[in-house]
Amino acid sequence: MDLETFRALLAPLGQETLQAAQELEPREEQFLQHFQVLERRFPSGLARAALEIAILRREAAQKFSQAEHLYFTREALEQASAEKVATYRSQRYQGFRNVLDLGCSVGADTFALASVAARGFGLDRDPLRLAMAQANAQALGLSERVGFIQADLRSGLPVSPSGLRLGTGTALFFDPARRVAGRRLFSVEAYSPPLSTVTAWLEHFPALGVKISPGVKLEEIQGYPAEVEFISLQGELKEAVLWFGPFKTTPRRATVLPGPYSLEETFSAPLPVEAPKAFLYEPDPSILRAGLVAALGARLGAAQLDPDIAYLTADIQVATPFARVWAVRDWFPFTLKRLRAYLRERRIGRVTIKKRGSPLEPERLQRDLRLDGEAQAVIFLTHLRGRPIVVIGDV
Repeated sequence: MDLETFRALLAPLGQETLQAAQELEPREEQFLQHFQVLERRFPSGLARAALEIAILRREAAQKFSQAEHLYFTREALEQASAEKVATYRSQRYQGFRNVLDLGCSVGADTFALASVAARGFGLDRDPLRLAMAQANAQALGLSERVGFIQADLRSGLPVSPSGLRLGTGTALFFDPARRVAGRRLFSVEAYSPPLSTVTAWLEHFPALGVKISPGVKLEEIQGYPAEVEFISLQGELKEAVLWFGPFKTTPRRATVLPGPYSLEETFSAPLPVEAPKAFLYEPDPSILRAGLVAALGARLGAAQLDPDIAYLTADIQVATPFARVWAVRDWFPFTLKRLRAYLRERRIGRVTIKKRGSPLEPERLQRDLRLDGEAQAVIFLTHLRGRPIVVIGDV
């Protein structure tokens, strides 16, 4: 979709077309079928654009509570933070008069930031995404709280966009582009603009948050004077954020949403290595990426099965948002023959297979076990002091 077509979509005929497209409840795999239906009633350009938006709105419902009113491009939606993540992140900006969302795309973060600051400004170089951001602001009733400015951050940070005086009381949020032609970029210096761009900003705007890939190579960010926070939502690792200046409160943090629940980096002695006990914990992915397994284990009074494996075990179950926990039925050194006999003897016919440190493929093991029975169990393929074991847990 180009800018001219999007503007036509905002006009009365375009809105009628969009309403008709949404009533079809379309999906991507049905695009051609639904397009042919709409094309009989509306101009083909409008029909195609409306159908694209209607499909994206259905998909966006998983991220945004008012997705049915918003506008996206496919790439903008895929890269946008979920509303719950953006809302959580915005709390660090409490008390700032102005917040600039650098690389704002269609405005999702801008709106969250504007909810805690006196005013929010979104900057982006893409005129189509800025037009969508403005339409989204109007749809959400936020037009008076936010402003949008076209600017290419690769040419430097605008000093006084649209008469805004930048300085004390202004904080920045930077979301660099992390894809090229649909391909993910994992090096922070391959971002557009690269992460090193922030060095020039920090002297004048020390209050800065930067969204980066959760798969970032940690050695690439070691030289930055920032806190790194890994955020998961409902058990799925979503993003990492670098917090500079007054936003930095600890070297590393893992945050679990909803909640929020945060675990900060503290000094933790290595955990003891022991055989499986009554309960087995699987740490949340934010804990793993933040390198806080030992800190969590100390909080739980737990041991590790292996120094290099992130499973924790303890005799007493402690409720925690930072890990899933299973009661351990049994464990033994792994051999396929022994595991198959164990499961058949107990009529366990349905298993969920989880693994850490094992080279075995769960799908192939499922076939090789040739199970029969109604009982269920969870199987953990892992190591105890470097030797392969299997742990049987309750579902």
